[in-house]
Amino acid sequence: MADRTHSDGSAVPGMLLLSWLLRLLPAMPFALNAVAFAVGAWLLQQQPQLPSFLWSYALLAAFFGYVLLARMEGSIAQLLHRILLPLLFLAAGFLWSAGLAHVRLADELGGEWEGRDVELVGVVADLPQAGERGVRFRFDVERVVTPLAHIPTYLSLTWYAERVPTAGADRLQTRPIPELWPGQRWMLTVRLRRPHGTANPNGFDSEMALLERGIRAVGYVRSNEPSRPLASMVGRPAYWVERLRERARTRIYSALPGDPAAGVLVALAIGDQQAIAASQWTVFTRTGVNHLMSISGLHITMVAGLGFGAVLFVWRRVSAFALRFPAQKAAAVAGLVVAFGYALLSGYEVPAQRTVSMLAVVAGSLALGVRISALDILATALLVVLMLDPWAVMSAGFWLSFGAVALIMYVNGGRLAPPGWLENWARIQWAITIGLVPLLIVLFQQVSIVSPIANALAIPLVSLLVVPLTLLGLVLPWDLLLVLAAKLMMLCDLGLQALSRLPAAVWEQHAPVIWAVPVAVLGMLWLLAPRGFPARWLGLAGFLPLLAIAPETPRAPQVWIDVLDVGQGLAVVVRTANHSLLYDTGPAYSSDSDSGSRIVVPFLRAAGITHLDGVIVSHDDIDHSGGLLSVLQALPVDWVATSLPQSEPALALAARSQRCFAGQQWEWDGVRFEILHPTWDSYNEPTIKDNDRGCVLRVVCAAGTVLLAADIERQSEQQLLQRVSQRLPADVLIVPHHGSMTSSSDAFLDRVQPKIAIIPVGYRNRFGHPAADVLARYQRLGARIFRTDRDGALLVRFDDSISVRAWRLERPRYWQGR
Repeated sequence: MADRTHSDGSAVPGMLLLSWLLRLLPAMPFALNAVAFAVGAWLLQQQPQLPSFLWSYALLAAFFGYVLLARMEGSIAQLLHRILLPLLFLAAGFLWSAGLAHVRLADELGGEWEGRDVELVGVVADLPQAGERGVRFRFDVERVVTPLAHIPTYLSLTWYAERVPTAGADRLQTRPIPELWPGQRWMLTVRLRRPHGTANPNGFDSEMALLERGIRAVGYVRSNEPSRPLASMVGRPAYWVERLRERARTRIYSALPGDPAAGVLVALAIGDQQAIAASQWTVFTRTGVNHLMSISGLHITMVAGLGFGAVLFVWRRVSAFALRFPAQKAAAVAGLVVAFGYALLSGYEVPAQRTVSMLAVVAGSLALGVRISALDILATALLVVLMLDPWAVMSAGFWLSFGAVALIMYVNGGRLAPPGWLENWARIQWAITIGLVPLLIVLFQQVSIVSPIANALAIPLVSLLVVPLTLLGLVLPWDLLLVLAAKLMMLCDLGLQALSRLPAAVWEQHAPVIWAVPVAVLGMLWLLAPRGFPARWLGLAGFLPLLAIAPETPRAPQVWIDVLDVGQGLAVVVRTANHSLLYDTGPAYSSDSDSGSRIVVPFLRAAGITHLDGVIVSHDDIDHSGGLLSVLQALPVDWVATSLPQSEPALALAARSQRCFAGQQWEWDGVRFEILHPTWDSYNEPTIKDNDRGCVLRVVCAAGTVLLAADIERQSEQQLLQRVSQRLPADVLIVPHHGSMTSSSDAFLDRVQPKIAIIPVGYRNRFGHPAADVLARYQRLGARIFRTDRDGALLVRFDDSISVRAWRLERPRYWQGR
């Protein structure tokens, strides 16, 4: 048969190109298809709304097309066949995730039942978490007693401690909360609301986290309504596991009363990370060992290895066992059972799911005598995790867990000779330290520099000593084992604290631009390539865009005002070309949690703000000053101006603190700042309310004026009208006192005449802010009204004109605002 050639005898260029592609593109590996499935699941989580179920028919049609291509011959058909398979997996990941999301979102609380009393019968379904004000727990609804009420199946409830009058006395006492145990059936009267979290750039999305757990309403138990237990234990496997976890936690705390290491042992034993104090988490994060202080894959693998070794040792010595079933296969099954049990005890989070799935594939391959590559084992685990929980792609643990294992496989593969154990350990530590840098910067904007040293100390102590002693201490009735584990943990903690205190312990930087991340990943793979790969040092160049390209900042004389969504409170970041100011720091949620550490500091870090020129804390209310201490601990601040009492403990950390008072003025990059209120003399009048001593800030630039009015009330508004009426007109007004009836008087608003009114307010807050009458006043003026509870963070830009970007509108997701 004659060849297909041109008249000059050369081959057709298109056929040559196709032949080259076929040689370059071998059969698509299973791992690539699993990654495509993960990409599809991730793409679904970026959608503003869920796709219709009709798209599943498109997937079915594509599948039949794939089968048809598989039966066809020819180079083009082969190429299309190889390309179509990962695309099918991508579509399958997208539509599988969409189907689960449709099912989960269908079980939601009707808007008409928000804030109403509902009587339910259900089961305490997880470990109750005690806090300062009450106990939080998951509640599985079995029966809705209230007629016509539509209530989701899974709730997150808090039972608050109630302050009641003491008989015959003029003081209050705390009514104790009933003791709650997993598996208890209760009849409760509750008040619910839909899931709603704060929405900020680079912030944690609690609404998505609740969706992942299947929780479609949150609320609290009405303590003034009758509640009673109906059964001490509901016999379901999941509840028995939770009861076992509760007993393990109680056992550790009873053996180690008041020991600061007890919470860490609880986290290592049952995965209850909330048992670890915030100060301890800070040390673990700064030293890069936080992955060890929960149920990590390393711990599960180690426990599985102990189970494998113990069964192998016994099985080989009992001939009756060995003759019936090979010892290695029996040991593999035993290791898997032990790993699965430990993972269940831990709460079965993503690292545990990944590890158990990988061990299951290994055990299955041993039992069946089938060889499976390490990469395919990891890919199988990836598919299993995402089939069970497609929202896992939105969690940091998913990326860090699979990323670390993939890096270990990458640096150990393609080597001509196996290295010694010390060289191999050093190589793995180097690979994880360098390889996870892109992920850590994207997820947290910080990387621990001391993590190799810290992990060299912590891994042997925690994984090889503390974890086994803790688990043995739970099985055996000897407190000495738990005491020894706690002593070793404290010894480890001393070393970690010393490393954490080093000035250069952590590298912190801005959030990177999106395109810099894949470039950094390619550079990382180049840098960690096997010895002999040409010019591996060039991989460092891939990190340059990640580190060097800073976020956009205002240019003089522009000013940017970012009103953060902190719930019921206020925190505003004011930026000029070369300066940054924080006005209020948001609320404190508890003694070890506040909006400063959870919202303000992450926002500043992601924006590339490494220090603050000034902080203004308007007044002594916990929803405005609650995050001050965390901010002062996290980054340098030149000065703090406030109406807080000078005895406020947090002010001791400030380089310079002063009272704010009318008449203070300064200019940054062509932008003028002025304090309009309170007067200096007001500090000598003890009868003035804290709200009426709020620091009112006026910011003026070429494009317009913004007025930040704190929580001032009518009395302060009247004083401002009398003293500085000519300075009150503003294009943008941060509405005083969250829209309370005590503020925003007609006279004040008539003078300010805001074009844009921003109300910082919490969703369904207990104060009823903003009041309907107040909203009507702003509507009467024709002002555009923005609310943080509805719109999320508000990003106001005074450039050539004034623009406002609402974060929930800019980054909509299908689970928000339902």
